[in-house]
Amino acid sequence: MIDNSSIESLKSSIDIVDVVGSFVELKKAGANYKANCPFHGEKTPSFVVSPSKQIYHCFGCGVGGDSIKFVMEMEKLSYPEAIEKLASMHNFSLTYTKGSSDYSDAKRVLEAIGQWYVKNLNQNTAAKQYLLDRGISQSSIERFEIGYVPSGQEVMQFLTSALLPLPKAAEAGIIAQSENGQGYYARLVERITFPIYSASASIVGFGGRTITNHPAKYINSPQTKLFNKSRLLYGYHLAKESIYKNKKIIICEGYLDVVMFHQAGFTEAVAGMGTALTTEHLPMLRKGDPKVILAYDGDKAGVSAALKAAQMLSTAGFDGGVVLFPDGQDPADLIAKGQSEKVATLLRDPKPLIPFVIEKICEGYDLTDPRAKEAAFTEVKQYLEGMSQIIKEAYIPLASTVLGVAPAMFGKQTNLAQRQERFSQRRDDVAQLGILKTLLEKPELIDTVLNVVDVSMFAQYAGLFSALLVGEKDHPQLVGLSVDDTFQVMNEDELKDVLRNFLIKHYDTKLKSVVSDTAMPFAKKSFIIRKIKTDIIPKLKRGELVTFDEKLL
Repeated sequence: MIDNSSIESLKSSIDIVDVVGSFVELKKAGANYKANCPFHGEKTPSFVVSPSKQIYHCFGCGVGGDSIKFVMEMEKLSYPEAIEKLASMHNFSLTYTKGSSDYSDAKRVLEAIGQWYVKNLNQNTAAKQYLLDRGISQSSIERFEIGYVPSGQEVMQFLTSALLPLPKAAEAGIIAQSENGQGYYARLVERITFPIYSASASIVGFGGRTITNHPAKYINSPQTKLFNKSRLLYGYHLAKESIYKNKKIIICEGYLDVVMFHQAGFTEAVAGMGTALTTEHLPMLRKGDPKVILAYDGDKAGVSAALKAAQMLSTAGFDGGVVLFPDGQDPADLIAKGQSEKVATLLRDPKPLIPFVIEKICEGYDLTDPRAKEAAFTEVKQYLEGMSQIIKEAYIPLASTVLGVAPAMFGKQTNLAQRQERFSQRRDDVAQLGILKTLLEKPELIDTVLNVVDVSMFAQYAGLFSALLVGEKDHPQLVGLSVDDTFQVMNEDELKDVLRNFLIKHYDTKLKSVVSDTAMPFAKKSFIIRKIKTDIIPKLKRGELVTFDEKLL
């Protein structure tokens, strides 16, 4: 079992923004962070993370909790498994009352086999020579802990001699069980190895590059509890300091590109795990708010990958550009040939993301053919629709020029009057929820409010008001309200001012409804009209709060 004091130490050492941000792309929103909820489909962000309260809440589906609850829900783990997952993510060492954990065992296997791979490299002339021929220096080999894995038989012998349990090695992705279930085999054999680390510098898997002309040039570790290639970037643990410092991240295509970029001084370089960038990479790319440079080969595959990545990044609001290396060369080759300055020149002048996407989309069509031109226009228009209105309008002139169409074809500007109308309709909600949030944080002011209002006056929020009054602090909507920085906690004077304005509007509306109510007895109607017109509203407008009278219901 995990020691309780160890769990408390873990909780105090992690930040929910980092935890959630490892799975979901968060954007700053006042004192909190927002995102599209990962637990239900939505286009408008309603998922809020509060750094001050260390909780999350979705206003759409009502889920909420702390860091541990989030990992439990995202990874479908038990409570102890979620704690171990968090500890692994943040390189935190848990203590156990007895035994150990799957995570610590898997990490121990990965560390041991990684050290063995490194030793093997010095004993394999062909592998070492391959790296030297590619221009990789000894210092880079050591910095990136590049190694070599020999035959499968030698892998199994090492695991046995090092007393590393085979089931744990399988869980770590080093070996796999045979199809007949009668034994194990090594996943990587006769390959140069590249250890893969998490952002917090915890080893999670390996990539292997063949030197025997195997059809699969690169193979990565399989999906494990520690390894998820869609949330990892090779070299990030070594690059992140430079990324944060220089506000730039260079994304290239392969392990050797990353190594050579770093060797030439471009220490912001990282690479994907042999797959295209996905939305799951965005939280990691967002950290430090860097400019993103896509540095890809200029061949057909490189251009296609760059276009997909540029579309995704620009739609997600990233700033950056694209560099395509000419003549079929990759950055590792250029640097190895001593052309680092040429690489630096290319990186200094990337093609901005949005113009790159627009131009590459149009290049894929024959614009002299009206039907092809229409298809190109539709694709570009759809792409620009994913941008904010300001960004969209800034690039419509470029798009219309490249396509050869009138700018007006891209649609009208946003109707600001409609936005203002929608905002006006929400003002009542803001007042009522602001009052409730204040009472949630300052319960000592509840009597002040109840003296002048009735719960029923809060209409659609009456149930929420009632839940607050009976102390249902775990009510999903109250939890959500506590993390929603749209509504500010007021001091007593501010609260009274908001209450006064709320009551003026309430009694104005009440007065109109009473006047038009033909079913109300005349005596009651006269009393209410006189009370509101000659007593309540004048006092409120003079700055006084009026005690609630049940006769007005």
